[in-house]
Amino acid sequence: MSATRRQMLAGTGAIASVAFAGALGDLFAGTASAAPQGLAPGGYGPLVPDPAGLLDLPAGFRYRVLSRSGDPMRSGEGPVPQNCDGMAAFPGGRGRVRLVRNHENRASAALRVPAVAGLTYDPGARGGCTVLELDPQGRVTGERVGVAGTAVNCAGGPTPWRTWLTCEETEDLAGTGDYTRDHGFVFEVDPADPHRTGAVPLTALGRFAHEAVAVDPRSGIVYETEDAFVEPFGLFYRFLPDRPCGGTGSLRAGGALEAMRVPDVPDLSAVREPGARFRVEWVPVPDPMAVHTPIRLQDFGRGGITHAQKLEGCYWGGGAVYFVSSFARSSDGSAADHFGQVWKYEPKHARLTLSVVFGPATDVQLPGESPDNICLAPGGGLMVCEDGNGAQHVFGVSRGGEVYPVARNAQNIGTAAEPEWGEFAGVTFSPDGAVMYVNCYTPGTTFAVTGPWR
Repeated sequence: MSATRRQMLAGTGAIASVAFAGALGDLFAGTASAAPQGLAPGGYGPLVPDPAGLLDLPAGFRYRVLSRSGDPMRSGEGPVPQNCDGMAAFPGGRGRVRLVRNHENRASAALRVPAVAGLTYDPGARGGCTVLELDPQGRVTGERVGVAGTAVNCAGGPTPWRTWLTCEETEDLAGTGDYTRDHGFVFEVDPADPHRTGAVPLTALGRFAHEAVAVDPRSGIVYETEDAFVEPFGLFYRFLPDRPCGGTGSLRAGGALEAMRVPDVPDLSAVREPGARFRVEWVPVPDPMAVHTPIRLQDFGRGGITHAQKLEGCYWGGGAVYFVSSFARSSDGSAADHFGQVWKYEPKHARLTLSVVFGPATDVQLPGESPDNICLAPGGGLMVCEDGNGAQHVFGVSRGGEVYPVARNAQNIGTAAEPEWGEFAGVTFSPDGAVMYVNCYTPGTTFAVTGPWR
């Protein structure tokens, strides 16, 4: 989020709030707004400043630092890479947990994901994933490379067969900088044995600026968001695999890639009313590999295709797939301005619903705009990483639509006069729901948060 947008909000004099006029299926009910001070009655109370200056949490909650960029990995493969981003937690058996963590490294990243034989796609690329292994007490017992030689690994998503799909948020081709191979793909990472999946691009899922994915556990269909940086903006996709729910490696077998068309809605930002519903069509992608033309610029025939700015988080829950548009700005080319949307697509009815509209917020300390990474909370509702300037939070959103703070990054990477805090990313929960894991993007830090979760 840009500072200019924050300044634009401040200039409106609007009251900080979050609109929930729609319903998030079985996750939300009714309409609610955040309290003026940004706290909801159903939350965990105000955040308590951390004496160590790392992570502010509500009273009764504790954190453990699992990993920090620059520290040596236990595998001996090199230092922990920087730019910690999307993440998921998987059961490791006998109370153990495996965390798969993305590193959104571009060519300039000083702390790259170390190139490991059998796990490296392109030696010229510096991104990838690392895997942390935790014992039943939550202590780190292992840390190693999951995949390397990929680029700008932003988010992704877990599969029903307990692997991680990591997404490259770039369309750069071989010959760009030090790249020796084309990028813009999804890669599968097996947290139990990364060498089982290796570094094989899942080319049938398309080549574009991937953000996140979610898998329908019944049909095996993979839904994908595209976070394109310039207009025309990204698309929402589905991949119909030839071997649905076939387990590790099955997505290599190929399938059909389609893009979502909402008739008479060329840009989702034009929809303002929570609860608005639309019929959806799926259109075959002419050239999934984007050999000559980026997919979002390809000819989808009569009726065109539907775009949206800043398509980010994506997850499956309650028989539907939810995806996030972080914000939209008409000055960038969007049809209208908004401060964050959550959309719900129900495959059974081929129906798209605008479930939640965020914003505006006038104070950088308050919630209300630019949702990014998003996940289900164990007790229902959502956990949202708000991505912006100023203070950086993880916010909870209750079933009733209440917004409440869960964590605030206390690591000042600016100066005393001009403080700055890195965004949160990768919020996820342990398989038993007892621990919240979250990354601080900069400085790269992975936290485990325990407390009286409801």
